[in-house]
Amino acid sequence: MTQRTDTFDLGRLGLSSGEARRVDVLVPLETFEFGGQRYALDPEATPARLDVSRTAGGYSLRLRFEVTLNGPCMRCLETATPTFSVDTREIDQPGGGEELDSPYVTGDDLDLRGWARDTLALELPSQIVCREDCLGICAVCGANLNEAGPEHRHDQAPDPRWSKLSELRFD
Repeated sequence: MTQRTDTFDLGRLGLSSGEARRVDVLVPLETFEFGGQRYALDPEATPARLDVSRTAGGYSLRLRFEVTLNGPCMRCLETATPTFSVDTREIDQPGGGEELDSPYVTGDDLDLRGWARDTLALELPSQIVCREDCLGICAVCGANLNEAGPEHRHDQAPDPRWSKLSELRFD
């Protein structure tokens, strides 16, 4: 049975050292801002698979999910709906040093929502585009270059350093 959760109680699994369990959960991910634009997630509660392994005094965790973003393309401003697959791992081993201390685990409580959101943010490319070969918009007229075609051109503006010569009249 899939359950919707922001935080997950790892202790309720009752795992002893060396045991593991796979749990299907629904992680509520909210709309977020990236590059000054708002991107909605579809659907709002994302199905995810959580693998929990008990270690001596801690946990080894793996989270996997797939999510589709809905928002503007950063090149042409048309709607972009890229899908991202996330597969991440965390280890929480109290007393094992800073690198083995997960910021998402407090006692037996796992901040599933925060972990999923942070991991998704790290998966995102530097630009969210409608397609990899998006040409963007024309800097002169604002036309979508994906639709305008290769014949779209503008006469090049004259060099402003020579602008005074255009005032000369030979009558």
